[in-house]
Amino acid sequence: MTVKVVIADDHAMVRDGLKMILEAQDDIEVVGSAANGREALGLAELHRPDVVLMDISMPVLNGIEAARLLGKLLPATKVIVMSMHNTSEHIYRAIQAGAKGYLLKESAGDELIEAVRAVVKRQNYFGSGVEVPAGMLGPECQSIQKKSPLDSLSQREREILQQVAEGRSSAEIASLLSLSPKSVDTYRSRIMVKLGVTSSSALIKFALQHAITPA
Repeated sequence: MTVKVVIADDHAMVRDGLKMILEAQDDIEVVGSAANGREALGLAELHRPDVVLMDISMPVLNGIEAARLLGKLLPATKVIVMSMHNTSEHIYRAIQAGAKGYLLKESAGDELIEAVRAVVKRQNYFGSGVEVPAGMLGPECQSIQKKSPLDSLSQREREILQQVAEGRSSAEIASLLSLSPKSVDTYRSRIMVKLGVTSSSALIKFALQHAITPA
C-alpha cells in the first residue's frame, strides 16, 4: 500500500527537504505541498491523504486550527505536527486538536519516516525531546481544562485572532471568512476581553508568543 502524504509548511525549502526524505521510500508518495493551513485543507480534501505533516506557525490559518478542521473534514487522515516549539502548551494544543504525532523540526528528518509509518498504523508518535503533558493520551484527556489561554476562545475567535495579528482589516477578514465587518469587530472586541488585552499591539504579541502566526 502506498501512503499518501500532504506537507504543510510556509517555508519552501522545508517542504522540498521533507518531500525528498519521504519520496526516497518506495511506499510513500507526496501528493501535495501547502504554504498555509487553508491550502493544506484544500489539498487534503482533493487528495484524501493518509497523513498530513503540519507546521504550527503558518500564515492565514495556523497548523493547530488546520488540524482541528481537518479532523472534522477527514477523520481518517492522520496529522503529524512539526514545530520548533517544545512547550507543554504547544504539545497540549496539538494533541487537543487531534494530532497523532509531534516532531521537533531539529530532529524531524531523522524521525519522519518512522513517525509516518506509526500513525498510519494508528499509533501515536512523539519525537525525541517531546514530553507529552500528563493525562493527555488517556481517557482523562477530555477532563483537562484551561491548559492554554486560547481555550477560552472559540474556533472562530482563534481564526479571527490570527487574521487580526497578521494585519488584515475587518473588511478583509469578513471577506475571507464570509462574515460581515460588524461581526468581525464584535469578535475582535470579545477576543480582547477574554484574553485581557487592551490594544492591537498586545494582541499581536500574544499571537506571536503562542505561535498562532509566524513572526
